[in-house]
Amino acid sequence: MKKYLVKPETKVKLAKWDPNDMGDFKGGKEEGLALLEKLNARLEMLQEVLFAEHKHKVLVILQAMDTGGKDGVIRRVFDRVNPAGVRVASFKAPTAEELDHDFLWRIHKQVPAKGEMVIFNRSHYEDVLVVRVHNYVPPEVWGRRFDQINQFERTLAENGTTILKFYLHIDLDEQKERLQARLDDPAKRWKFRLGDLEERKFWPDYMNAFEDVLGKTSTAYAPWYIIPANRKWFRDLVISSVLVDTLEGLKMNYPESEEDLSGVVIE
Repeated sequence: MKKYLVKPETKVKLAKWDPNDMGDFKGGKEEGLALLEKLNARLEMLQEVLFAEHKHKVLVILQAMDTGGKDGVIRRVFDRVNPAGVRVASFKAPTAEELDHDFLWRIHKQVPAKGEMVIFNRSHYEDVLVVRVHNYVPPEVWGRRFDQINQFERTLAENGTTILKFYLHIDLDEQKERLQARLDDPAKRWKFRLGDLEERKFWPDYMNAFEDVLGKTSTAYAPWYIIPANRKWFRDLVISSVLVDTLEGLKMNYPESEEDLSGVVIE
């Protein structure tokens, strides 16, 4: 899965990243889903150890264009984890109170505590994406934010937070199909927004903005992965694999009981 990792100080051109790519995986959807089930079971166990050990903190950041699959990843990749130790933080348009503070203020309040895994559905990166595309703040303002974000994430990492960032890469045709599916299906129509059609018009601008994000903020301590996301099952397979490999690398263990249990007899 390292082929999807963005190396630090890499100039990214998303046109060169195939959203239908399957890497070295030779199986089909059925085999992929079977493997995903095994990874989900492994992730469930690792997250339980993370919670019990109460030592590490894990932050997962999901960014994508509309219909890119952020909600789908949360449903399918994390469907077996213990909600006592996992939570999702979603970031919509900032409130008046949030706008009165620096752009990272609302973000810092949501970062994980010890033993916790937090999933950001959108994130502080909206402040170098949407605000840039729609000219909500001038370039000299959002331009400074890349360094500020790197410094913020470095601080989190140096204080024990493992950070994984996933850009879910779909193409314009795939987005059209997914928007049409929302419009056609009464069970999905509630998710359809006319504003999504307006945002489609800015696709090239968003691609340029994402390229800067991925190139300027993928670091050794907070790496970006560009996930081929046209195939939902393969998207989930890649993300699950990265998560499991990363958590296994933390070398976690269940803690011993704080009490002396040597003489305990259960009758």
